[in-house]
Amino acid sequence: MNAQMNPRTVARSRRIVRSALKVTAAAADVGRRTPGLVVLLYHRVGDGQGEIDLPVARFEEQLDWLGRHRRVVSLDDAVNELADVTVPTPQPVVVTFDDGTADFSEVVLPRVVRHGVPVTLFVATAYVEEQRDFPWGSRPVTWSGLAEAVSTGLVSIGSHTHTHALLDRAAPDAAADELDRSRSLIEDRLGIRCDHFAYPKALPPAPGVEGLVRQRFVTAALAGTRPNPYGATDLHRLARSPVQTSDGMRWFRRKAGGGMALEDTLRSALNRRRYTGATT
Repeated sequence: MNAQMNPRTVARSRRIVRSALKVTAAAADVGRRTPGLVVLLYHRVGDGQGEIDLPVARFEEQLDWLGRHRRVVSLDDAVNELADVTVPTPQPVVVTFDDGTADFSEVVLPRVVRHGVPVTLFVATAYVEEQRDFPWGSRPVTWSGLAEAVSTGLVSIGSHTHTHALLDRAAPDAAADELDRSRSLIEDRLGIRCDHFAYPKALPPAPGVEGLVRQRFVTAALAGTRPNPYGATDLHRLARSPVQTSDGMRWFRRKAGGGMALEDTLRSALNRRRYTGATT
């Protein structure tokens, strides 16, 4: 008997597990909703072949739904709203992207402009500066593409470190270099302030590193599929809700409403094991 499982069987098993996890997370939401700012996390929009590479049509559908059912605000405006203890009506949503792959310019930008949706893109600057592919094979966006995005008035650019370094295992000196190189490149190449940061793979920082982030940025984002409460949120530990291909619209709507926290709890535990030994 073949010791290795058929790839189709593996893929089907994973779909079943993901579906069961989402159903369980939705059930756990009952009676637990807390008012707060939801920050959505996207990565790529393209062929929909991976969990964090959404089909274009689904992304369009989500933008349309957000425009009709939520108030989408920039991350800068969200900072001001989070400082107020009053729950706004309607409650806002922030849209963010990580990494800085070429699809942001080619696919995402024209659609967010058409829908008038403000977006923050967190860029790993080494790949943009050197125009080399990301480790998973995606092409990087160009500086000219980022400048065009900024010129729309809808896109702000944040740091995702220079080399997509995992800061939960970085020494303070190395982390400071990652932060400073990334921030300097963004400000020099684009002529803007870089006030926002997102930890690669949403992993929390090593002791001695978090203070470096707090010194350099107004906000810093981690994982945590949950809303950020008004008047009580640490801006350097913003929770973001990752949008996945398997969410479809059913689970996307729940995430946009601040639900599905249990899914993140289990994913975070898995990721701590998955990224053991990795540096980026």
